[in-house]
Amino acid sequence: MAQRFGGRHSPDGPAGGTAENPAWAGKTRTKAGGRVNALFVAPFPLLPLAFFKEPVGLAINLCAFGILMLAAWLTREGVIAHEAYDARRVARRPAIPRKVFGAVATGLGLGLVGAQGGSLVAPVIFAVLGAGLHLMSFGADPLRSKGAEGVDAHQASRVARVVDEAEQHLATMKDAIRRAGDRPVEARVDAFIQTARTMCRTVEEDPRDLTAARKFLGVYLLGARDATVKFADIYARSRDARVREDYIALLDDLEQGFAARTQKLLLEDRSDLDVEIEVLRDRLAREGLARSRVKE
Repeated sequence: MAQRFGGRHSPDGPAGGTAENPAWAGKTRTKAGGRVNALFVAPFPLLPLAFFKEPVGLAINLCAFGILMLAAWLTREGVIAHEAYDARRVARRPAIPRKVFGAVATGLGLGLVGAQGGSLVAPVIFAVLGAGLHLMSFGADPLRSKGAEGVDAHQASRVARVVDEAEQHLATMKDAIRRAGDRPVEARVDAFIQTARTMCRTVEEDPRDLTAARKFLGVYLLGARDATVKFADIYARSRDARVREDYIALLDDLEQGFAARTQKLLLEDRSDLDVEIEVLRDRLAREGLARSRVKE
């Protein structure tokens, strides 16, 4: 069924975002695209070839196919995890190095393919080249957490945990709203998600803001997630315009609240910086080390 496009320049354009906060702000092209998808296609020639071989060759081909598909899946998940790591200022390293495991699985799968020739050298060459080219193409996983320099390790861990939970709530909202089948509402949810992620980035930059923002990133986002899931289920069945209006009004209130709180956090950070600067200047002045200011 055709759906009307609801862009920024359409009659219902504000639902798609504004010039100050477009729905696509901060988005980048994902790397989990063509090259990663090609890994899922490459093993398929092994399937028809397997049925023209003796039982041992059949088993080797099928095992190689399964291992290479596992390697493709691990690589895709590793690339997605790496993108999420790069997008955040404070992030913990992935618990499982999926891309490294994907490279090892690729080498193992290609080694099995090369083993069918009876040579001992060919499997080793296939395995080393396969794993090496995989690492050259997709790189390794992040091996250390980032953004924790100069910050208490416990506080940094709390920030990472809260932001992880917030991102999960936002991802659930985005998945749920697709069931509603209403593009302007989807765009409106995207705009709210961008506003909420701005708060996440603000907290990551200064973990001291976590106390003031925790209710927003926890309780309010959890409520927004539950409301979105319920709205999507009800609206997909009834197409009730009143329900749609109430949900959009809720998003408006939430977005205004998140934006106001984020702005307040930024102002408080600036005030703290000004106080620290003045204290240092006073101390330098008392010690006779302050530089004279040149008035412009």
